[in-house]
Amino acid sequence: MQAHTRLLYFADPLCSWCYGFSPVIAALAERFEDRLPLSIVMGGLRAGNTQAMRAQDKETIRKAWTRVGAASGQPFDFSFFDREGFVYDTEPACRAVVTARRLLPRMALPFMARIQQAFYAENRDMTAPEEIAGVAEEAGFDRAAFAEAFAAAETRNETVRDFMTAESLGIHGFPTVIAGSQEKGYALLTNGYRTFEDLAEPLERWLAAGAPVTKAG
Repeated sequence: MQAHTRLLYFADPLCSWCYGFSPVIAALAERFEDRLPLSIVMGGLRAGNTQAMRAQDKETIRKAWTRVGAASGQPFDFSFFDREGFVYDTEPACRAVVTARRLLPRMALPFMARIQQAFYAENRDMTAPEEIAGVAEEAGFDRAAFAEAFAAAETRNETVRDFMTAESLGIHGFPTVIAGSQEKGYALLTNGYRTFEDLAEPLERWLAAGAPVTKAG
């Protein structure tokens, strides 16, 4: 197996199905760490949204959270829906994960899980830079250094490049996991939530078969 063969995980921290998938991707990353290193790409589900949530938005999202909780067992704090005027912009949370990736690459995945826990299970505002910096400090980052990197133009640009990468590959739904390399191409592992058991053995078989891919076009 060539060293550059890897898993690419396209996600948005404030996508509820990505939150449900968080334990699954962590287990996959651990099992395949030596054979398929994991890289995270931010998808930008609602990046740049400026519209406050309406009653119908809350109802749609509440139903999604209920489905995710039932499928994954992940906890949710539904007092989130008592918020008034909340603007569900996922860019800051995506940029927070990119910040972690720039500062401590190995912390990117566990820090995304911590952002998700703070938002979904603790009803903390992961669109607010100060609150994000607080979670980063709890996760072991230097607060001032994290805040500085979070605000930097380079981090904003890298976050946008992630969004553009997902867009260029036609990936609009999250979580999405592909496996392969830039040179040989990628195979789709999943587009959407699946359990660890549903993914680990097919991935083992794919590796045993020589990691075949079909290049588009």
